[in-house]
Amino acid sequence: MKTLQDNLLDGDVILSNHPQAGGSHLPDLTVITPVFYPGQSRPVFFVASRGHHADIGGITPGSMPPHSSSIHQEGAVFKSFKLVEGGIFKEAEVTEALQAPGKYPGSSGTRNLHDNLSDLRAQVAANHRGIKLITELINEYGLDVVQAYMKHIQENAEVAVRDMLKEIALKTKARTGKTELYAEDFMDHGTKICLRVNIDEVEGSAVFDFTGTGFQVQGNTNAPRAITLSAIIYCLRCMVGHDVPLNQGCLAPVKIVIPAGSIIDPYEDLAVVGGNVLTSQRIVDVILKAFGTCAASQGCMNNITFGYANVGYYETVAGGAGAGPTWHGRSGVHTHMTNTRITDPEILEKRYPIVLQCFKLNKGTGGKGHYIGGDGVIREFLFRRPLTLSLLTERRVFCPYGLEGGQHGQKGKNLMIYSDGRVIDIGAKNSVSVGPGDVFHLETPGGGGYGDLCSDNNSTDLEPEAEKGAKKSQVLLQSGSLYTYKLLQESA
Repeated sequence: MKTLQDNLLDGDVILSNHPQAGGSHLPDLTVITPVFYPGQSRPVFFVASRGHHADIGGITPGSMPPHSSSIHQEGAVFKSFKLVEGGIFKEAEVTEALQAPGKYPGSSGTRNLHDNLSDLRAQVAANHRGIKLITELINEYGLDVVQAYMKHIQENAEVAVRDMLKEIALKTKARTGKTELYAEDFMDHGTKICLRVNIDEVEGSAVFDFTGTGFQVQGNTNAPRAITLSAIIYCLRCMVGHDVPLNQGCLAPVKIVIPAGSIIDPYEDLAVVGGNVLTSQRIVDVILKAFGTCAASQGCMNNITFGYANVGYYETVAGGAGAGPTWHGRSGVHTHMTNTRITDPEILEKRYPIVLQCFKLNKGTGGKGHYIGGDGVIREFLFRRPLTLSLLTERRVFCPYGLEGGQHGQKGKNLMIYSDGRVIDIGAKNSVSVGPGDVFHLETPGGGGYGDLCSDNNSTDLEPEAEKGAKKSQVLLQSGSLYTYKLLQESA
């Protein structure tokens, strides 16, 4: 917006993915459309849609390279690109930009241009639908009323967070004599992420201070500042005791201190593709640990990409959720910074040269405790042709922590079982060539346990509990409330 200033007119649409412009990582393309209303010279609202594109170029298929060190190795970069101008979709220009990574040594332009263009058009259409809905709202109630209620929503979120912080401050002070919280955790390569939270019990405000967090790294687990802010707002909303629409008001009571040049606020041209999918999870782990909310979930998205020539495939794989003060962790689920659905086996095997040999829960990988952490999963691919497999994973060195005496969840594991019988641990972040008959064996981390071990809750057979919650899950799908989700876990 700062770049375009007044050069943004009705019928224009902006495309952006740059970390310094609020982006997460490059495959997440954000399409932003201004909402103009009669009688107003400037946009009255903006609507936006963000979608992860399976490939936008870079040094590996899937645009999730495990060893990138520069942002230009991760795909096409857009800071403030006019995707649509005057109602005209700029196909030639965006195609050129999507192919631009091929100019760098060892890199390729996008391998899925047709999909990119189709998905971008879909995002533009989604924004158009949003404009139609917001315009109908303005027509019915008036611009002043709609904007006032947008402000009310943010003010409501602010009050909810302040009330929550006051309550936590009182409990913390009663237990420790002060209102300061602290936690730290580590990335698999050893970089520390630490957080000190000082809460004002009167105002219900807090300072989140990440001073002491490790430096930015040569690899790609650097997390843009926007990721850190997103992790904070996510955790605050999760801890609020009732349903609050996600909005900026949640951050109003919070001052955030992030050291420049750290792994959670890196310089502009460093690689960041892993920061969005891995470091974000560790930031959440640290925040929830500081507040004592629940044990760590798997702390990883288990990013798997493979491809060849003009074909690229990308997926994230579920693991175990952390247990809490009144609930067992769920098994085989996505947690925190990820919510993607995995590709159906039939579609996967029809479109790509692989066979899905195994996909099941990995029993016993959740941490034991009064409440048991969720189990991770096992997933195996049998490859039918030569291609490149890339992995971007975490929690292969440090276990997902347990809390209040609960045991840690088990670490994940990435194995290649080659057709000649060799079995090799290929590590957390790697890119390998595979051939026909080779098998990739993935074990995702389990969630941490909560509370001291207690015999009546140590059974690993939780299926009866899951069956009890089957009908309740339907209610969750209807309400979409994080607080309802917590209640369902507690009552399962």
